[in-house]
Amino acid sequence: MKKKHPIEELISQGEHQQLDFKFEVSDSKKIARTLSAFANTDGGRLLIGVKDNGVIAGVRSEEEYYMIEAASTMYTRPPVPFEAKRWDIQGKTVLEVYIAPSPDKPHAAPDKDDKYKAYIRVNDENILANEILIFSWQKEQESKGILLKINKPVERLFDWLDTHTYINANQFCRIGRINYFTARNILSDLMAIGALQYAVVDKRILYCRRTP
Repeated sequence: MKKKHPIEELISQGEHQQLDFKFEVSDSKKIARTLSAFANTDGGRLLIGVKDNGVIAGVRSEEEYYMIEAASTMYTRPPVPFEAKRWDIQGKTVLEVYIAPSPDKPHAAPDKDDKYKAYIRVNDENILANEILIFSWQKEQESKGILLKINKPVERLFDWLDTHTYINANQFCRIGRINYFTARNILSDLMAIGALQYAVVDKRILYCRRTP
């Protein structure tokens, strides 16, 4: 039995959290959002020259690489590093672009109004990161560490999570008897120290205990 080409192996997985197909790259700003989402989440691969249905179309020219490079260097802040490799398959060329999960989150990219926003990858989509995620990433970068008091709102939060899988910020405000800004700070602190993690359910960002 003939062994599958590495690109065919990837294509057979279909698009998912760490894999995206692009027929072509015609907009560096748009592709920057995907670079941001991969870097801010679990990393991933872009296959340029592959249609959404997995058909290999091939890249048109060197221009595809330069569009990715522009997305990385000009339209992500801070720039998202990438590795690129060209594959010849079925007489066509596919450009594989790998983005590692970043230790320098958040990476932002321009939205449709050219405002820089941070994105995360959820299944095969890029969605906006919220303020709490961004705060938690920024706190992870701080060298001075985080001093978190185990106060009543924190106790109520973990009591809630003993019987519920997830909580959102508004629920925490209610059960913790605190305002949004206090809830935001506590949730982002707990995520930054690894006590909580986020999950996306029906495109809503929720918070839960970190799984081992």
